Amino acid sequence: MTPELTPEILIPGENGLAQLERIWRRGAPAILSPAARPAVETAAARVAEAAQGDAAVYGVNTGFGKLASLKIAPKDTAKLQENLILSHCCGVGEPIPTNTTRLMMVLKLLSLGRGASGVRWELIELMQDMLVRGVTPVVPAQGSVGASGDLAPLAHMTAVLIGHGQAEVQGRVLPGAEALAAVGLTPIPLGPKEGLAFINGTQFSTAFALAGLFGAWNAARSSLVISALSTDAIMGSTAPLQPEIHALRGHAGQIEAAATMRALLDGSVIRESHRTGDARVQDPYCIRCQPQVTGAAMDVLRQAARTLRIEANAATDNPLVLAGVGRIVSGGNFHAEPVGFAADMIALAVSEIGAIAQRRVALMVDPTLSFDLPPFLTPEPGLNSGLMIAEVTTAALMSENKHLANPCVTDSTPTSANQEDHVSMAAHGARRLGRMVENLNRILGVELLCAAQGVEFRAPLVTSAPLQRVLARLRQDVATLGQDRYLAPDLERAGRMVGEGTIAAACGLALPEVTQ
Repeated sequence: MTPELTPEILIPGENGLAQLERIWRRGAPAILSPAARPAVETAAARVAEAAQGDAAVYGVNTGFGKLASLKIAPKDTAKLQENLILSHCCGVGEPIPTNTTRLMMVLKLLSLGRGASGVRWELIELMQDMLVRGVTPVVPAQGSVGASGDLAPLAHMTAVLIGHGQAEVQGRVLPGAEALAAVGLTPIPLGPKEGLAFINGTQFSTAFALAGLFGAWNAARSSLVISALSTDAIMGSTAPLQPEIHALRGHAGQIEAAATMRALLDGSVIRESHRTGDARVQDPYCIRCQPQVTGAAMDVLRQAARTLRIEANAATDNPLVLAGVGRIVSGGNFHAEPVGFAADMIALAVSEIGAIAQRRVALMVDPTLSFDLPPFLTPEPGLNSGLMIAEVTTAALMSENKHLANPCVTDSTPTSANQEDHVSMAAHGARRLGRMVENLNRILGVELLCAAQGVEFRAPLVTSAPLQRVLARLRQDVATLGQDRYLAPDLERAGRMVGEGTIAAACGLALPEVTQ
């Protein structure tokens, strides 16, 4: 966390994805709008009242899950919540990234801020202070099946609030109580229902799905830029980009992708050089159908974005305090099925953007298809192998992503003595997206290297002004390939430039946004 960043103000029920992406990318702290406090305190008072009553209220004065029929005495309700957190800290595996943990905490604030969870405002303030002062719980990556909420990872998050677990602060990993004390904070014992409110919910799955969405959308934008450069590298036609073609089909993403590529290629001398006298009638699909494929992926990503925006603002614990009717009611908002579907959709889009990009790489290195480019884009083929094995690497990454894109949400299994007999598997469905986006960025990075090399072989003809800016930015970090050299650092740098949004920004044009 960067201390000088001003906290983002969260409006429960109304937060947009742009703000959440800023928080995730920049590490900005976040606090709830004070306007959320009255509803939060009203719900907390209703829970406190129920805890002293004789009626059994799930999670307030009863056991949990299969043990819900067991009544808990009022004097034991606080211990009940502490036991819940400690017993549910069963996560395994590597700690999740700090920025994703912080996003998960922000999403939990948004959920609690709806005023339907029954937690005290002082607990919300403690988590806000943790975000502001840079106390990040250590949360293992594995252990959630996406219902009844992301129990294990959220328990590890919550444990720090009560002085247990582990947290990173000031570059060190400390026991929870010590981490809080290092920045002047004190643990707060949980009251009735509060532990359940913190661990019932989809915030782990949603945080990873949002991180995947943000990365996937950046890759989609970058792919439009890089594929336009590839089109010029093989002297492809821009006729398939004519707006009338795409208007006749009507898909928004396709129309927008074609318009973006037209703008990127406008003014290309390379393109103008072969408008007449070109014996080729049609380009291969990986060139001709770019708007149809990438545009469709953009539509899918936007549909996932709509789902995740709703989920980011949702109250997803159980039971919920329905202040309007004065009741505390058990439901199932913790079930992460919408997030699971969104994660699977993102995975499909990522896989397909990479699949068509890989075919463009294969096209450019193949002298029988690349329209007079040298084999494997090297000036001295035979003595040099050029980008031959870089293309093989993209094939490996593409195939890996195809396997990872298989749906997770269809893979349910019963848990908790069959009480929780259908689960979403949204957690690992969302978590795989980071690996897939990283693979995609590297595929696009290799395509960028091939396209740049190809365009440079067309000299003295030049590409358009926006794409010249992209080429110039690439060459600041990666030199033109002449004689064979150790290529791994080049691939890594190019993939990183894609992932960081450097290539998309370099073109200087306004590119599509995930929210229209």
